[in-house]
Amino acid sequence: MNSESENSKKLNDFFGREYRSLKIYVNNRIKDTASRNAEDIIQDVALKLFSGADRYAPINNVAGFVYRSIRNKIIDIMRTTKQTEQIEIDSEFSDLAEMIHQSTDNHTSEDMIPLLKKSIKQLKPGYRDIIIAVDFEGYTYKEISKETGIPEGTLMSRRHRAIGMLYKKLESEINKYKNDIS
Repeated sequence: MNSESENSKKLNDFFGREYRSLKIYVNNRIKDTASRNAEDIIQDVALKLFSGADRYAPINNVAGFVYRSIRNKIIDIMRTTKQTEQIEIDSEFSDLAEMIHQSTDNHTSEDMIPLLKKSIKQLKPGYRDIIIAVDFEGYTYKEISKETGIPEGTLMSRRHRAIGMLYKKLESEINKYKNDIS
């Protein structure tokens, strides 16, 4: 019961503080039309998250949880309206860079994009493919599993390991960069 109220409180605080940033995030990814309004998308996601807050384990990274939910909603809308327009790849690299390295130092996600692109290209094909399919093309584990016959759990593990490898590589590159500046 404690985690229920704690999750709701965390979500409420986050949406209260970050609503404007969320609106900018959504507007950068879609064009407002009658069926795709940034505020509607945010409110739909918020309603779904608040109504299910008691079903989630304690949420530690509220920002990541909310942004991922919004990103998934945008992908769903684009799929259901049969739009062929692509979400800009650089914004996807930016999202992944933010997720891997929370920009706690002087490096922005834009600074990390070239490093991230290079690091993804260096991954083994199985790891590279899952990162591209999930994080850039918007496929779900279930969809990939149906297509490839690989169990969803295996796909999740591969993506988790791939992100760990990318994190280590980026951390190494950033430390190398810092040492070069010093």
